[in-house]
Amino acid sequence: MYCRNCGNVMNDQAAICVSCGVPVGKGNNYCPLCGDITDSMAQVCMKCGVNLNAYGQQKSKLAAGLFGIFLGVFGVHRFYLGHIGIGLAQLLITVLSCGFLSWATWIWGLVEGIMILSGSINKDAKGVALKD
Repeated sequence: MYCRNCGNVMNDQAAICVSCGVPVGKGNNYCPLCGDITDSMAQVCMKCGVNLNAYGQQKSKLAAGLFGIFLGVFGVHRFYLGHIGIGLAQLLITVLSCGFLSWATWIWGLVEGIMILSGSINKDAKGVALKD
């Protein structure tokens, strides 16, 4: 992954660029996938073809946390953050058990909602930091 602001290589787990201090997904000078220089108005990287707009969309930490607390039994917070597999697992456990295991997925969602709000979970599935 490359910094969108300065183009330096970034660790996939990084929340900010250690070179320029800009959060992941911010900036529009470089492609996050190949590191090539991009036009600030470009929607697609001309070198690798990646959708540049997909990397800059930050999701709300508050919305994700509240989804986890109130709708976590259905995995809504995971779908919102782009973790489709985990969200589907939570949904299927609740539905296929006819609600018998809904207490387990409710606790699972509640804990993850609190973790999101406290900052323990701070990125979406694309590695873009959640906004406050």
